[in-house]
Amino acid sequence: MASVLNPVSSIRLTNTMTAPRRTPPNSLPNSLTLSRKLNQSLPFLNSTITLSSRRLMVRAAETDANEVVKVPAPDKAPVAAGSSINQILGIKGAKQETDIWKIRIQLTKPVTWPPLVWGVVCGAAASGNFHWTVDDVAKAIVCMMMSGPCLTGYTQTLNDWYDREIDAINEPYRPIPSGAISENEVITQIWVLLLGGLGLAGLLDVWAGHDFPILFYLAIGGSLLSYIYSAPPLKLKQNGWIGNFALGASYISLPWWAGQALFGTLKPDIIVLTLLYSIAGLGIAIVNDFKSVEGDRALGLQSLPVAFGAETAKWICVGAIDITQISVAGT
Repeated sequence: MASVLNPVSSIRLTNTMTAPRRTPPNSLPNSLTLSRKLNQSLPFLNSTITLSSRRLMVRAAETDANEVVKVPAPDKAPVAAGSSINQILGIKGAKQETDIWKIRIQLTKPVTWPPLVWGVVCGAAASGNFHWTVDDVAKAIVCMMMSGPCLTGYTQTLNDWYDREIDAINEPYRPIPSGAISENEVITQIWVLLLGGLGLAGLLDVWAGHDFPILFYLAIGGSLLSYIYSAPPLKLKQNGWIGNFALGASYISLPWWAGQALFGTLKPDIIVLTLLYSIAGLGIAIVNDFKSVEGDRALGLQSLPVAFGAETAKWICVGAIDITQISVAGT
């Protein structure tokens, strides 16, 4: 055994100890020189060291490749790509604005108003009592203002306020997370739009000669639904099914009920029918969840794209819309 070990222990150790060399500037490090000497003297170690080196290199390469480089979200939307139209409509790709009134309009998301305005038209037509007189047209316009700019604007501003942490992840350049509008200004806007919508509802009840202020109570109910949809502790939007149906019903049923109650009588069969039709609204509401998946997942909101994945949520969305439309068309 000693005869086997002695050559190994004596490999160039005497030369190294007795005659230390200066390492030339371009020479390899001492550790690699020693490895080469051992490999020359002990060929059986050569393959082991080579394989170990390769493994280390492969592992390092794999680690570098598997590392996810997280690019921080921009604090503001790119100026070149920003659109003034998108900014006014309140959708992605908006130009950065400093004008407070343009920012206020952006928070109300005018792009979401048309379904509410159309719902009022449908309800007024379904009542059978709408006529193309100045009085009826004026009442319809005021009802549209109540449903669209006021109460939908209130809903959108409120939702943006309670979604500011999610938006800080998904869209940090939006007005609230970017600091383009202050907390006091946002809260003031919420109250002004809410009280404005309730005031118009009361005015319409008086204008229509209602004994029971049905429009006012519809406005109260819709505003409360908007609040519990966005705000804790209930925050209905945390659950993809309940939250999206509540959103769909708000956009389809409530304006229809308002238009019908303004010009006629809101009957139970109409209430049931429009609630069933709101299943299509559930599908439409899912579309809005796809842009917020990262923030929803980070904050534990179980939107359908988070709960089921984007592919399954896509088919739920399409199915809810198409099946509802086909069912209604067939009745």
